[in-house]
Amino acid sequence: NSNRAAISHLHRQLYGRLYPVLLVSTDGSTVRLRYKEPKRILMLPLDSNTLPEAERKARLRRHFPSKPKAKEEETFEGIDLNTYKQFWKK
Repeated sequence: NSNRAAISHLHRQLYGRLYPVLLVSTDGSTVRLRYKEPKRILMLPLDSNTLPEAERKARLRRHFPSKPKAKEEETFEGIDLNTYKQFWKK
């Protein structure tokens, strides 16, 4: 059916031509090249072994954040109810 490609993406395993793509390396430099799939940008993965120890730990903290701490529930024992008497309906 010819309408199948118009609704969503093309369902192909192989493409018959090469497409212009922007390749971004780890240092931020960019290169235009021809790629087998129609994509706009390809990013190379960052090698964490070349990073300093402090930056490697900072990246790991961003990727795996710590669990949120449980908050304490408020208790109404120390509240003077006469201060809020004006807001009650009579």
